[in-house]
Amino acid sequence: MTCAAFLLLLILTNGGSCKVCSYQDVLNYLNLTADSSMFRLTRPVLDHTHITVVKLDIVVYAILAVVEKTQTFVPFIWASKQWKNELISWDPAQFCGITQISVPKDLLWKPDLYINEMIEKDDSPQNPYMMVTFDGTVFAGDNIRVVSTCKMDVHKFPFDTQECSISIGSAIHCIKEIRILPSSNSSRVTQFSQQIMKTQGEWEFLRLSVNNSIISYDNKSWGLLIYTVTIKRRPLLHVINFLLPILFFLSLDLASFFISDHRGEKLGFKVTVLLAISVLLLILNEILPAMSNRTPLIATYCIVIFALMLLSLLETILVTYLIEKDELGSQENWESKHKNTKTKNCDKDDEKRIVCKSICRDSDKGKQHDLLPVLEEVNSSLQSGETHVLLLILDELKKLQKAVSLHLGYREERVKFVSWARRINRSFFIVYTITVSLFLYLMFREWNS
Repeated sequence: MTCAAFLLLLILTNGGSCKVCSYQDVLNYLNLTADSSMFRLTRPVLDHTHITVVKLDIVVYAILAVVEKTQTFVPFIWASKQWKNELISWDPAQFCGITQISVPKDLLWKPDLYINEMIEKDDSPQNPYMMVTFDGTVFAGDNIRVVSTCKMDVHKFPFDTQECSISIGSAIHCIKEIRILPSSNSSRVTQFSQQIMKTQGEWEFLRLSVNNSIISYDNKSWGLLIYTVTIKRRPLLHVINFLLPILFFLSLDLASFFISDHRGEKLGFKVTVLLAISVLLLILNEILPAMSNRTPLIATYCIVIFALMLLSLLETILVTYLIEKDELGSQENWESKHKNTKTKNCDKDDEKRIVCKSICRDSDKGKQHDLLPVLEEVNSSLQSGETHVLLLILDELKKLQKAVSLHLGYREERVKFVSWARRINRSFFIVYTITVSLFLYLMFREWNS
């Protein structure tokens, strides 16, 4: 009989040690079902004066886009939050040591947190569950694609650094009901974000800082948790595609001063370079925002270079016009002088022909005289004929000398004017080069400051 009682006690003892528990047992104990509304309708506190403390952490997974034109910042973040539900608790010893369970998000109350800067609804996949511990602490985590507004300062574009804020607060619960606190400090969330960062695009993630803030309206105050993401642009792409081409066009404009002004190639070359700068300005207009607090340095860079090249083009037009005007004036003067010389020479030839004809008539009348006077007149006429030939040769030499002197005078005036135009061109080139060098030095110093 004693042995039978001992065996029965042993069996009962072994049966107690093999007790099986499930998560559903905990839910049944808490009366947490889909039809139960007491856990999800109101703030889970036993006394309404109790404050629900929500601890929040944000980690940046990726920087998807930064649009300067619309001033939009698009990061992909992971947000984890925890709070205390005073209506839920159990003893782990009664449920085989179960300390936490996962439940659907629709079964429990959640804090109505929202991002103030968010302008588009999040369409990323959501985690449908959250974790509940035995003391009533609730953990929830979400992956969020945040499309937020960000006030950007593009003054130093493309060497700029931007700071975009993500402000998280409750929609209706004031600070007397919900208080939002960070779970980690700025250095920890920055380090963790740098470790898990997937993609950054043309931006470099620098830091993530967290601060508390309070806003007041209509005698009520709401708590805010502000995360500030600091990013720096990688400027290599913009330098290669934009800044260097403009600098190359400026170098071509400087080199065009060595092209001769007598032809139209210099003017056409400068117009072509100016049109190329205009195309780059149109591309810049598509990148920068329509309004900004300060004028971007790159806009000043392009406009000033465009203005300098326009002045260079105007100087070329002026010098070309003066040279062509001088050529036409000098040619007209030379032609008028040449015509006057020809008319004078023709008059002298006519006079000489008249004198010769009179001499011939006089000689015909004297045929009736004696032979001796005729011989004397023949001798005198021969001498006068030689003299006349020499005079004609001398007149031709004088006319040639005058033509050569006029032509040489025209060439001397032309050379003097061309040298004067070259001096103007050289002086403008020196001033232009000094101005460009000084401007580029000031621009790059401002970008580096």
